[in-house]
Amino acid sequence: MTRVFNFSAGPATLPEPVLRQAADEMLDWRGSGMSVMEMSHRGKEFIAIHAEAEQLLRELMGVPANYKVLFLQGGAIGENAIVPMNMLRGRSSADYIDTGEWSKKSIKEAKKYCKVNVAASSEEGGYVRVPKQDTWKLDKDAAYVHICSNETIGGVEYHWTPDTGEVPLVADMSSNFISRPIDVSRYGLIYAGTQKNVGPAGVTIVIVRDDLIGQALPITPSAFDYKIQADNDSMFNTPPTYTIYMAGLVFNWIKAQGGLNAIEANNRKKAAVLYDHLETTSFFYNPVAREDRSLMNVPFKLRDESLDDAFLKGAQARGMVQLKGHRSVGGMRASIYNAMPIEGVVALVDYMKEFEASHG
Repeated sequence: MTRVFNFSAGPATLPEPVLRQAADEMLDWRGSGMSVMEMSHRGKEFIAIHAEAEQLLRELMGVPANYKVLFLQGGAIGENAIVPMNMLRGRSSADYIDTGEWSKKSIKEAKKYCKVNVAASSEEGGYVRVPKQDTWKLDKDAAYVHICSNETIGGVEYHWTPDTGEVPLVADMSSNFISRPIDVSRYGLIYAGTQKNVGPAGVTIVIVRDDLIGQALPITPSAFDYKIQADNDSMFNTPPTYTIYMAGLVFNWIKAQGGLNAIEANNRKKAAVLYDHLETTSFFYNPVAREDRSLMNVPFKLRDESLDDAFLKGAQARGMVQLKGHRSVGGMRASIYNAMPIEGVVALVDYMKEFEASHG
């Protein structure tokens, strides 16, 4: 069997040791005689799996004791509605920073539940940067300030944490979650789909400060009420058990690599290999402002877009897949999440050089 270098934006590549452990435990989890897929979420076996996953995540991220960690369903798109349902807390408006396609989706959904103040936007420049905070027009009466910390499609990432004062900062971290250390206490709420850096699709992780829950809108479904889920250890309804198990394996893998400091160092090294090449060629280009370039998702284009199909076909023949850019922006996109080995990025750059030499 030959594994490809999978540059998919999500569901994305997973660490091979994690996949092998999951395979080994598929039919019999640690002598239980059951697959994790078959376990009752109320049984002692799965409760232990769930508790270990939460403990590992708290340890890796340094989650303060006054924050709840929830393993929910619905994805980040679901959270676009679930966040205002839970976080308005009697207020009627929220601030949103617009940095790309995922920010726009969040804004559109939130407008069903509250007045949205788009406090800053980089749309006019083509979504190639994060607006400087001194340009933000925040509302001191807003219930929260929402950002997308990494735009998966556009490849724009915050490399700094906004200061929103007493107004809680909410972040969609789906595509750069656990890619580097952060100060969780600077945020009121963090949410992320697991299908980028954590595991298979199916779980949405929510990290929320205790004092911000318990005032959900009356229309909020019980399964999406953070307080109800927190009071039930994320088991008010049947959770996505197998994905939580896989997340725990990934957290263990990250810990074995040396934690988030080591993961960040590796991610910066990988990104530098690709961005440094893009700086040396005019055949390919990356449109994002240098200081805001994502470490996770690297969009790039050929100057001659008629060569796109040939480039993708050649990449696939060399074992590099899912490099086609999102349909809304075109071009190419290399997603180089935690589990992408540096060998994959080196192979991509080597192929880019080869392709330029033969088509330039």
